[in-house]
Amino acid sequence: MIIDLPSTTTSQVNNKLVEVRERGGAVALGRVLTLVIVTDDGARTEEAVDAANDASRLHPCRVIVVAKGARKAAPRLDAQIRVGGDAGASEVVVLRLYGPLADEGASCVIPLLLPDAPVVAWWPFEAPAVPAKDPIGELAHRRITDSAAEKNPIKALEHRQKSYADGDTDLAWTRLTTWRTQLAAALDLAPFDKVTDAEVTGEADSPSTDLLAAWLGWCLRIPVKRSKTTSGQGIVSVVLERKSGNVELHRPDGKIGILTQPGQPERRVALHRREVQDCLSEELRRLDADEIYEATLKSLSKVVRTKTVAARKPAAAKAATATAKPVAATAKATAKPAAKPAAAKAAKPSTGAAASPNGSAAKAKPEPKPARRVKAGT
Repeated sequence: MIIDLPSTTTSQVNNKLVEVRERGGAVALGRVLTLVIVTDDGARTEEAVDAANDASRLHPCRVIVVAKGARKAAPRLDAQIRVGGDAGASEVVVLRLYGPLADEGASCVIPLLLPDAPVVAWWPFEAPAVPAKDPIGELAHRRITDSAAEKNPIKALEHRQKSYADGDTDLAWTRLTTWRTQLAAALDLAPFDKVTDAEVTGEADSPSTDLLAAWLGWCLRIPVKRSKTTSGQGIVSVVLERKSGNVELHRPDGKIGILTQPGQPERRVALHRREVQDCLSEELRRLDADEIYEATLKSLSKVVRTKTVAARKPAAAKAATATAKPVAATAKATAKPAAKPAAAKAAKPSTGAAASPNGSAAKAKPEPKPARRVKAGT
């Protein structure tokens, strides 16, 4: 059910919510937190609402969408209330702010917050320079940004590093969960040799690749190389060098990863690129500070950046290539002796020439010239 409230006030919106709760009963109760989404009013607003609806099935909440409209328009508040099938397991309140009211999102959100419930602020696209000092960020226990969705992802990640405060997190960090799980599990298997060098390869504008390299450097206490590639999406490969052999995790297609390590068969692992709703659901599970994310941000300055390189082949592909080279060389060497008898056979003298005793061909005698006819009378 969708209820439109054009040119309204927050008190009228609150009264309508109470009316809907009394009419629907348990449909509008049982919320565990308030999720505030801050974005510009446009086509992408619905993308953020859909992701919040999917996440609300694991975390029932009240979703308040602050959609900032044209700032040159007259001050106006248009509201929309969504409950039931149009709101997943939550209740959605969309606030479209116009004119000077577009910069007063916090004052419009406060009357609609659930009492005695934590507040989570999410900027799905462009985020403020310092989320913790934003008026809505100051109301929230957790502040979620997405540097990968901004115009310059790498620069946005640098801003997150400088402006970090307890409670900040980024969906570029959340997308690393499956990579971190697979790499940690691989290092838990024998042999337990020390990692001497590491390299992470990914797209040039992938903040997740930078964060993964920083996380490995912080965990392993070694400088990690961050290489750029023009093939593949997001993170492409990770190589951990050890004396007993390299541990390599390669994802060429953005879906399936190939894990190779010494003493273990090659394995295919699920490493598909995570959707926004999956990352949002994971972040809503915790409301305290993320110490590992903080330590990773501090280690970003220690990452060694290299030039653009081609995507690294997995170890299995390298072994297949190395095996193919000796086979080709053997076939080439076998073909050469076989060609020599054929060449010798072609070089034998013709039937008109006689062979000398020493094996060389004797020269054929020239045919006699016909006798000159003598004319009568000479």
